Amino acid sequence: MVTVRLSGPRPFRNPSDRHNSQESPPVIQKILIANRGEIAVRIIRACAEMGITSVAVYTDADRHGLHVKKADEAYYIGPDSLAGYLNVHRMVNIARAAGCDAIHPGYGFLSENPQLALQCQRRGIRFIGPSAEVIRRMGDKVEARRAMIEAGVPVVPGSEGNLETVDEALALAEQIGYPIMLKATTGGGGRGIRRCDDPQALSRNYDRVLSEATKAFGNAQIFMEKAVVNPRHIEVQVIADSHGHAIHLFERDCSIQRRHQKLVEIAPSPQLNDEQRNRIGELAVRAATAVGYENAGTVEFLMDTDDSFYFMEMNTRLQVEHPITEMITGVDVVQEQIRIASGLPLKYRQEDITRRGFAMEFRINAEDPKNDFLPSFGRITRYFAPGGPGVRTDGAIYTGYQIPPHYDSMCAKLIIWALDWESLLNRASRALRDIGVYGVKTTIPYHLEILKNEDFRRGRFDTSFVESHPELTEYSVRRPTREIVAVIAAAIAAHRGL
Repeated sequence: MVTVRLSGPRPFRNPSDRHNSQESPPVIQKILIANRGEIAVRIIRACAEMGITSVAVYTDADRHGLHVKKADEAYYIGPDSLAGYLNVHRMVNIARAAGCDAIHPGYGFLSENPQLALQCQRRGIRFIGPSAEVIRRMGDKVEARRAMIEAGVPVVPGSEGNLETVDEALALAEQIGYPIMLKATTGGGGRGIRRCDDPQALSRNYDRVLSEATKAFGNAQIFMEKAVVNPRHIEVQVIADSHGHAIHLFERDCSIQRRHQKLVEIAPSPQLNDEQRNRIGELAVRAATAVGYENAGTVEFLMDTDDSFYFMEMNTRLQVEHPITEMITGVDVVQEQIRIASGLPLKYRQEDITRRGFAMEFRINAEDPKNDFLPSFGRITRYFAPGGPGVRTDGAIYTGYQIPPHYDSMCAKLIIWALDWESLLNRASRALRDIGVYGVKTTIPYHLEILKNEDFRRGRFDTSFVESHPELTEYSVRRPTREIVAVIAAAIAAHRGL
C-alpha cells in the first residue's frame, strides 16, 4: 500500500493563474520526481515556478530529506535505501496512483534506464527525457560510436565493436598503439575504465574491466579506444524538441577531475577561442540531430593537444553541472525539459542564445580530502549558505540533517558567476570561505587549494591537472598514524604549556 506524506499546508492556487506568460500553459500538470537530494529539490523549484504540482518519493533513509519537505506530495517507496529508487514498475505505479502525468528522472538512478521511458510510454505517462530507443542506443558506447561516425562526428580510434577475447584486444592495441583505454560498453560516471600503457597492463586489466562492467552495469561487454593523453574534457549542452529544432547552450569545461570524477566545472571553457567554440557546438547539434534526440542532453568530447575534438559519449539526461550553463545563458534547462516533454517547441533559436561572463561549479562532497577523500557521513550541526552577487547554492542539506551513508557523497553544489575570469576566481574564493558546513568533513578546503594554483588561475589545465600538481596530491594523501599521533601529542603539549 502506498502511503502519502504531505510536506505541509499549501496556499490555494487558482489553476487559471498557473502560467503568467501569453503562451498556452504546459500540458503537464503533475510530475513525479524519481530521485532524491539536491536534484529533486532543483526540479521541485522548477515545478513551483511553472505552477506544476510536484510529487516526491522517499525511503526510510530519506524520511527527513529536504525534497520530501518541499514537494507538494511525498510517497513512501519502502525501507530499502536503494531498491525503491531503482524499481521501474514501482515508480510508474506510484505516478499513476498519484495522478501524475509525467516523471522526471533527474540524474543517476533510473535516469538513463530505457525501461523507465518505455514503461512511461506504455502507461500513458510523459517521460521527461529522450525516447527509450535513443537512451538505449546512446547508452551503448559501441553503437554511439557507430552513429557518430555515420554523422561525420570525429571519434577516437578504437575497436569497431565489442572485444571478444584478451588476444583480440592485444592484437588491436598493437595496431592503434599504446596507451589504450579499456571501457565498459554500457559504462558511465567514470567507472569501468582502465588505461593500459603496455601489453602487460592490458592483460592484467582486461578481466578487471569485464568484472567492473558486470557488477556496475550488468553487462559483460567492453571495447577499446586509443588513449588521448592529457586531453581537455569539454562537453556541450544541447536541447531539442519534437518539432525538429535542436540548439546548443555552449560548452562546459570538466577537465578538473580526480579518478575520472569531476570536481570543478566551468562555463564557458577559458581554453577555447570563438572558432573552436562554434565548431564544437555545431558538432554537438549534429550528433543530437543524427540520433533523433529530444529533450536536454550533453555531448561530451575530448580535446587533444593539437586542438582536435573527439566524441566521447552522450549523456541522455540532465547533468549535475547544468547550473553553470543556466548562469551564462539565462536559460532554465529544467523548465525547458518540461516544456519539450509537453510537446511545446523550443522557446529559443540558436541566434537567441548568447553567453555572458563565466560560471564555475564546485561539488561540495561530504568527504575528508586530507584522508584520501574518505566519506564523512553524519549529522550537520550547523549549515549556512553563502550569498552576494553571482552566488547560487543548490543543495538538500540543513542544520540538523543526517547525511545518510547509502548515497553519493555530494551534499551541495556551489555555483559562482562573474563577468570576467579574474572576478570569477576572486568571487569563488570568497564564497567558498563564506559557506559553512559543520559536523562533517567536506571538500571545501580542497577546492580552495585548487583556486590557489597558478596554472588553474591562468586557465591552463587538462584531465591530468590533479595528478600533475604534487601540492594537490600531497594535500589529499592519507596521513600515516605516527604523524597523526605526533600532531595530537604536539597539540596537547602546546595546550598544557609544555
